[in-house]
Amino acid sequence: MKIGFDAKRAFFNNTGLGNYSRDTIRILGQYFSHNEYHLYTPKEIENERLSFLKNRNHYYIHSPLGFFNQKFSSVWRTLRLKNDLVRDGVSHFHGLSHELPYGIDKTEIKTVVSIHDLIAIRYPQYFKKADRVSYVKKSQYACEIADKIIAVSQQTKEDIIRFFNISEDKIEVVYQGCNKAFQEEQEDDFKVEISTKYKLPKKYLLYVGTIEERKNLLSLLKCLKELPNYQLVVIGNGKKYKTKCLDFIQTHKMNNRVLMLTNLSLKEMAAIYQQAEIMIYPSFFEGFGIPILESLFCGVPVITSQGGCFSEPGGAHSSYINPNDIEQMKNEILDISTNKLRRKKMIEEGKKHAQNFTDDKIAKRLINLYQTI
Repeated sequence: MKIGFDAKRAFFNNTGLGNYSRDTIRILGQYFSHNEYHLYTPKEIENERLSFLKNRNHYYIHSPLGFFNQKFSSVWRTLRLKNDLVRDGVSHFHGLSHELPYGIDKTEIKTVVSIHDLIAIRYPQYFKKADRVSYVKKSQYACEIADKIIAVSQQTKEDIIRFFNISEDKIEVVYQGCNKAFQEEQEDDFKVEISTKYKLPKKYLLYVGTIEERKNLLSLLKCLKELPNYQLVVIGNGKKYKTKCLDFIQTHKMNNRVLMLTNLSLKEMAAIYQQAEIMIYPSFFEGFGIPILESLFCGVPVITSQGGCFSEPGGAHSSYINPNDIEQMKNEILDISTNKLRRKKMIEEGKKHAQNFTDDKIAKRLINLYQTI
């Protein structure tokens, strides 16, 4: 097969959608190297997280040709990309993040689109109107014309059926995995190096994710205020909501108890995960919740929100709470950090559950899906 990908986010985005794009492209090339993988990006830029592309035996990178396409690359991605796909003889095209080129359904190319969530419909208050309208329009169009839709969780599948009135038969749940860095134990010397470099506390709770209202870091900070002997490491960045969180930290004199980190390599992140006491993920809603899975691979107990998709990556032995209940969150942190038997079981069972999301299993499901179209 000649499989094409919309690779814009693989090159330009170093958070959720970018990680999903890179991992999908990486594992398919690793386990099914007899196929050709064609990556279409507005511009080829250096990104250390794409180092696996240096083995170019089965990867081909394409950027827009001609002044107009280069100048107006968004137009190229939306309206003109299908012409390049036909020219290159692509047999299958996978839109990795809720989009497909307009008119691709008029070609012979088989199409797949990944839908990560429909949060813009469920929680419109978290989005600017223009962004929300654009996201919903592109997602619905892609779902309507695609030969197959990948939902990254059962929750997302149910939302696609509910909000877009798409037939259940057209949708497959294919979970996302996570980067190899989280699936491998980092060297002790490297962990010490990272601890020194970032001045990590000896013991710490961990939060990973964009610092925005939906992900609810403020509730965790309120909980931390009630736990004076605990420290928190936050990996993530944000804008207005981050300022709100920083103001809370300042007001309650918690500066020496909260360490905020950004722009880490995946290997550095893995080393920080693997030294954490507990990872707390109090988000109100997600399409999947990749930090939960990263934690389980790293042997870190997880406290996350009840309901939604969270039990899919979290499994039966993570802790599920009301994300607005500060007292419940506090009690779970205290119990997991002091109850050695419970903590041990959470780590062991979490690692077992994570084996459902290994690279080989996900790559096989993707290839099987392409072949059924």
